[in-house]
Amino acid sequence: MISLKIIGMLLDYPQQDVRDNRAELNSAVRAAAELTAAQRAPLTDFILRYCDGTLLDAQEAYCGLFDRGRAMSLLLFEHVHGESRDRGQAMVDLLQQYRDAGLRLDSRELPDFLPLYLEYLSLCPPDDAQEGLRDIAPILALLGARLRQRESRYAELFDLLLSLCDSELRSTTLREQIAGEARDDTPAALDAVWEEEQVTFLGGEGCDTAEQTRHQRRFAGAVAPQYLDIGQAPARPAADSKGQ
Repeated sequence: MISLKIIGMLLDYPQQDVRDNRAELNSAVRAAAELTAAQRAPLTDFILRYCDGTLLDAQEAYCGLFDRGRAMSLLLFEHVHGESRDRGQAMVDLLQQYRDAGLRLDSRELPDFLPLYLEYLSLCPPDDAQEGLRDIAPILALLGARLRQRESRYAELFDLLLSLCDSELRSTTLREQIAGEARDDTPAALDAVWEEEQVTFLGGEGCDTAEQTRHQRRFAGAVAPQYLDIGQAPARPAADSKGQ
C-alpha cells in the first residue's frame, strides 16, 4: 500500500527533498490502487498545501504541533504505555517485527514513531497492513480529534488512515469527549504534563473500547535499550528505513 508510505512521509519532519518531489508524490497517489477517488482528492490537496510556503515555517509549525507536550506525540507507545516499564519491551518487540520484515533502521527514531510504522506497513501484504492500522485506530482517531481542535490540516491524514483500514472511528468521533480536555502544549502546561504517569484514552470514554484493549495487547512489554544499537543518523530528519 504505497499510500501508507506517502502519508508517512507527509507526517515526518518536513524536508526540502519531499517538497521538491511534489510531482512524483502526486503521480504515486494517482497510481495507488488502494485509493478511491474520494480518498485521492484530499491527499492530493494536502500535498499541494504541504509544499506551499517556506521550509523553515513548515518545520517550526511541525515542531510546535507534534513536539510540544505528550498529547500530540507521534510516538505510538506514548499513548499506550506512557512511562511504564512495558514501553521498552514493546519497542524491542516492534523492532523485531521490522527486522523480520527485512528492514534495518538508519536513524535514531524510536520504532514506534508513526511515520516509520507506516513505512513498515506499506511493505506488508494489504490485509496485514490494514490490520496494522486497525491496531492503532484508537490512537489515530484521538490524534485526529486533537488536530481538528487545533484547526490543523494534518487531521485529514489521520482520517484517511482510518478510512484505509475500514475503521468506524474518525477524528470527529471524539469531538465532544475532548471538548473539555486541557491542552498540554501551553507554556503553563508544559512543565506539569511531564509529571503525569502516562497519557490515557479519555478515561473510559471515546476510544476506551474493546478495540483499544486489543491495541494495548498488541503492543505490550518491559524496558530495554536494544533499539539504540542501530544507526548513527540524527533524530531529525526522521525515520529512514531500507530492506537488507
